[in-house]
Amino acid sequence: MAKTTQQSPAAEQHSYLDMDLLRFTTAGSVDDGKSTLIGRLLFDSKSIFEDQYEAVKATSKKRGDAYLNLALFTDGLRAEREQGITIDVAYRYFATPNRKFIIADTPGHIQYTRNMVTGASTADAAIILIDVRKGVIEQTKRHTYIASLLRIEHIIICVNKMDLAEYKEDDFQKVRKEFEVVAQKLNISNFHFIPISALQGDNVVTPSKKMKWYKGKTLLELLETVNPAEAEKNDIARFPVQYVIRPINTEFHDYRSYAGRIAAGIFKKGDNVTVLPNGNATKIKSIDFGSASLQEAFAPMSVTFTLDDDIDISRGNMIVKAEQPPQVKLDLDIMICWMSEKKLQSNRKYLLRHTTNDVRCIIKEVKFKVNINTLEKMNDEKVIELNDIACISIRTTNPVIFDSYAKNRTTGSVILIDETSNTTVGAGMIM
Repeated sequence: MAKTTQQSPAAEQHSYLDMDLLRFTTAGSVDDGKSTLIGRLLFDSKSIFEDQYEAVKATSKKRGDAYLNLALFTDGLRAEREQGITIDVAYRYFATPNRKFIIADTPGHIQYTRNMVTGASTADAAIILIDVRKGVIEQTKRHTYIASLLRIEHIIICVNKMDLAEYKEDDFQKVRKEFEVVAQKLNISNFHFIPISALQGDNVVTPSKKMKWYKGKTLLELLETVNPAEAEKNDIARFPVQYVIRPINTEFHDYRSYAGRIAAGIFKKGDNVTVLPNGNATKIKSIDFGSASLQEAFAPMSVTFTLDDDIDISRGNMIVKAEQPPQVKLDLDIMICWMSEKKLQSNRKYLLRHTTNDVRCIIKEVKFKVNINTLEKMNDEKVIELNDIACISIRTTNPVIFDSYAKNRTTGSVILIDETSNTTVGAGMIM
């Protein structure tokens, strides 16, 4: 694995341009082989340390496994190892000569759907595993729906356990046809199919000698070549203000700048900008990145702006290009995945967290609930429980500055928080 090196601020700003990073998530039903697949990717790409290998080898022998149990490389919690299932989201990091990767290995149990939403929320690609013997099941539909809802750009269908189907093409094509029906209902057009055996390593890193009828790329080849989402190419520019910097000392007596992470687009020195929600117009005087001064900055860089005019700005405000205004509203429609054991309650107040802004809100109405089996809307269903996906309308106490989730994942996403317990009860996408 590559060693990290210390960079100067000036050099670090250019690392954004050179970095080729792909974030992907894995999903599938229980025992479809997600952890084994990730273990195989890490093992065959030589991203496993020697001590990790020896520890997993010893544990496999102790458990009585007849082979090296690759799932143990990713199932890090003691409960996961004992039960042989993934419970929490496991983030793994590895690299090849062509690209760096961040993996979110998510649970398959229906009660951990909220974990899948968490792991997939920042993904560029989603790997959905299907057991070739079982075909498309409810969890396949649930995970595919969530992937489409989260606007994940690349969906990779790995038809696993081909070794248990004697590597037959007919069985693979049968599953493919079943999934294409689901994809058509969800208007998904960008998806890839790969027949694999995670246990044996077929078509994961190395092409399978037993499935010569498959002419496509291996999973690793595909992951190395798909294009990650490029936020800096968005045609909108958004800068949620996280912190106002006002040093109280003689050296920087009149200095005031605004720190945050660019959520979308490109900002340049001298740009005409508007500060929302007040609507004050000004220009960007300087862009600072550490001790370096930049001519431009883009998502997802964390920078500070100074402005030509002394404007009242605070955390939760947003700086945008003057010609590219977002929406500013009190009333929002949100697709929500409910994450709480307590049912969603209409007319109850929750805390809405959006970018750097926190506002109170009230649930006005449940518009519909999604039937995961049929992928249809249930307009009369108003009871929303743990792991349900629904469309709700809310009203906030103060204006929310947003884009639809379809336009930008950062400024279009929210979470709902129960103020009494301070727990996250729902994750949503603004429509």
